[in-house]
Amino acid sequence: MRNISHALITKVVVFLIAIVCLTGAAKAIINMEFNEVHLSSINQDNYFESRVFADESYDLITSLTQLIGKYKSEEYILGGKALTKEDRRGIENELFNEFHYNGYDYDLSEGDNKRIFKEEYADDINRKKDERMKEQVREFYRLLSTLEAYEGSVYYASDGEHVFSNSELNKKEQFESFGAYMLFEDYQQKLYPNEVKESQYLDYFTHNVEKLNPQKDVIFVAFKESFLQQKMQGWEKDKAIAKSFLNELIVFLAGFILSFVYLIMVIGRTSFKDKEIHFHVIDKLYNDLNIVIVVSLTAMWIAMIVEVLHDMHTLLTAPIFIIALLMILSLVKHIKNRSLLQHTLIYQILKKVFLSVKNVFDSGSIGVKTVLLVIGYPIVVAATFFMFPVTIGLAAWFAMKKVKSFNRIKEGVEQIKNGDIHHRIEVDGKGEFSRLAANINSINDGLKKSVDSEIKSERLKTELITNVSHDIRTPLTSIITYVDLLKIENDPEIIAEYVDVLDQKSKRLKLLTDDLFEAAKASSGSMPVQLERIDIVSLLTQGIGEMDEKIEASSLDFKLAHPTEKVYVKADGKLLWRSIENLFSNIFKYAQPASRVYIDVEDLGNEILVTFKNISAYELNISVDELMERFKRGDESRSSQGSGLGLSIAESLIHIQLGRFLVQVDGDLFKSMIYLPKFPNE
Repeated sequence: MRNISHALITKVVVFLIAIVCLTGAAKAIINMEFNEVHLSSINQDNYFESRVFADESYDLITSLTQLIGKYKSEEYILGGKALTKEDRRGIENELFNEFHYNGYDYDLSEGDNKRIFKEEYADDINRKKDERMKEQVREFYRLLSTLEAYEGSVYYASDGEHVFSNSELNKKEQFESFGAYMLFEDYQQKLYPNEVKESQYLDYFTHNVEKLNPQKDVIFVAFKESFLQQKMQGWEKDKAIAKSFLNELIVFLAGFILSFVYLIMVIGRTSFKDKEIHFHVIDKLYNDLNIVIVVSLTAMWIAMIVEVLHDMHTLLTAPIFIIALLMILSLVKHIKNRSLLQHTLIYQILKKVFLSVKNVFDSGSIGVKTVLLVIGYPIVVAATFFMFPVTIGLAAWFAMKKVKSFNRIKEGVEQIKNGDIHHRIEVDGKGEFSRLAANINSINDGLKKSVDSEIKSERLKTELITNVSHDIRTPLTSIITYVDLLKIENDPEIIAEYVDVLDQKSKRLKLLTDDLFEAAKASSGSMPVQLERIDIVSLLTQGIGEMDEKIEASSLDFKLAHPTEKVYVKADGKLLWRSIENLFSNIFKYAQPASRVYIDVEDLGNEILVTFKNISAYELNISVDELMERFKRGDESRSSQGSGLGLSIAESLIHIQLGRFLVQVDGDLFKSMIYLPKFPNE
């Protein structure tokens, strides 16, 4: 199923199904529109509640209302009685606007101008009124023609003087004998059957009656039985057709939605796990042009269907929908790829213009930028003359922003010059001012680092002199003391004891001087380095074996963990072993007796990590940086036999082998980590 779901043939088949369903849905909508099918009839049980009955009643009642309420008769209209105040005011306002342009005198008052207008335009006003009355006469006879077309209805309308009727019936009781009627008289309306009252369209076809004079205007309308039967049968037939069209529309829409959702899910990918969107030739079209084409095709289709080629809707719909759906699916691909905005012609043009200007600004000097602003700003002002205040405001805002940036830099430099080396100049943006501020901050940071480094160097020098003096003076004092004792001692046994002490102290002194020399040599980088392939696991295993006696004496339990396959590092064998030996020595001196020591070898890809972890016998209440300083020991009492140079020497030796050496302290857990380049496998 995974192979089938994203197959090209599957996508093509589903695409064709979507086109067929969309075409079928469009056909159903077009048929409903051109056959004047009212979908509202589907939910109505009675003809008298339907929109069809409301439309037929609206034309009839509205015509009667207009005749007795407004037009009445031809003589009435030609006598000007049908002209309302709004009609007269509209005619005068139309002509007064013409007078306002041609003869209005601004030196006179409004009243004087209106008086002059009525005198000069009296004939025009009368002519316009005559034209309006003739239009009303034409509308009067059009309404009479409309009433004559209602063969299935009987009506009577009167205002007490003028009567409009198509029968001899003129009494309310006479109309009540019909099967359906509507009677409006004396502020009351009587509708039958009751379904007419319950119709949701009641106000739609009766609201014009409210404009009549209820004291004298009456309208009686009734429908013949044969007419009602014919209309009911037609309504039932239309209702069945509406249900058929609706069901057809629902089926096609459901099919289109399902197929379209499927296409949205699979378009642009070869499987559900495929994260890349695959584009084709059609997807190279810019998205804004794509949208314009889709909208244009839709508008063209609607225009041709409605205005020109209703009978050819199937032939036109399918190709137009194919093109439109392909364009929409292309947009879906870009939405998935998050390139909907970026892949537009407008965006690309603006981007190129922006980058061109930006490149000039980024690469040019202040002089070049000034010239560009002098040339470009008038062009912008000319192009945006309709919003000139906004352009001026933006220019003023931009200038003030640059002035503030310059003042901020000037004030910051003044503060730094006065000795505030911790002050930072904050300038937003990416222009020259921001780069200048960043450069000044960098100089300030370098100055702070130099000051801090100098302070730290002075402190280290002081501590170095103190520690070296203490560590060297202690064995040297012992040697001097025991030499003086030997001069006056004659007992051979005591002399032998003194010689042993001298031997220990001299070796201690030699160890200190050797470590000091090695530390100086390693940190200077003058030691020769010969990098080669080394089996790090074998080196560690051999080292642990050679130190078996020391391990037993310290009761430490060494645990070595390493990959099953051999791993090789690129290092100098002698220098690497010297570094590891220093770490072993550090462990023997400072690790908690009878505890475990963990050595882990990890393959990090391009590097090999060797980690040494042990529990310290002394409280590690100093930082990692302090531990890495020369002559610094874990026991601040300096009672152990270490020189305090082991970690410093190890760090320097690893560094000259192109590796990294780190130390971490977590409570009493001491961790040393060596990162070395991995030797590539052959």
